[in-house]
Amino acid sequence: LEAVNAALSLEDTRFRILHRPFSQMREALAEIGIERVDGVFMDIGISSPQIDNPERGFSFSKDGPLDMRMDTTRGITAADFVNNASLEELARVISTYGEERFASAVAKAIVAARHEKPFVTTAELARCVERVVPVNRKDPTQSRAARTFQAIRIQVNDELGELERGLKAAVSLLNPGGQIAVITFHSLEDRLVKRFFAEESHPERALAREIALPQSAYPKARLIDVRRIFPDEAEIAENPRARSAVLRIARKGSDL
Repeated sequence: LEAVNAALSLEDTRFRILHRPFSQMREALAEIGIERVDGVFMDIGISSPQIDNPERGFSFSKDGPLDMRMDTTRGITAADFVNNASLEELARVISTYGEERFASAVAKAIVAARHEKPFVTTAELARCVERVVPVNRKDPTQSRAARTFQAIRIQVNDELGELERGLKAAVSLLNPGGQIAVITFHSLEDRLVKRFFAEESHPERALAREIALPQSAYPKARLIDVRRIFPDEAEIAENPRARSAVLRIARKGSDL
């Protein structure tokens, strides 16, 4: 919100705010008469203002309503999910999206706790998780609830689905020679972007796994000049949350 307000204060008629998810960028731009662009930058995941505002329900260290929605005008809340999902669904989400080794134990603890009282706040969920997840001996300062909170947030917002659909929309919008840049902050996001860039820059590799064709029959690469950038020590010192960031960049070669 701070960034939006700062941008709105600029006397630059080129700046427009369109409140849409990544997957709807084509439709949003079409509404203002833009069919193609020369560049797309996607900043994936949660932002510091969202984390630091307990009212948004993302923080496991500050108590607030158990919400976690990126867009508070629609969708189910984290409370809706943890209070209604089956044991199996909870375990799957926490294991897949949180990469939590103790996902089964966490899911069982959540189901047992909600029978006594439905979850309403972030503190209630954090305490429940911390009762069954042991301290990380390699990093005792790491919150034991972090992975579960990440998993539930990704599920509530369909973050990986939005990312994949957004990548496809972005590349289709680019003019030949245009660039796409995507910054991610955890391995699930980065693996998805890495795979997408690889498939778009080497489509023959993906197709070759399914059917053998002459080299000339494979489609041309839509993305070229793929590269990645990591934060340096100075940036991490200034912004510790950037330590896990990965910036992947590619240029569009053709529309074929």
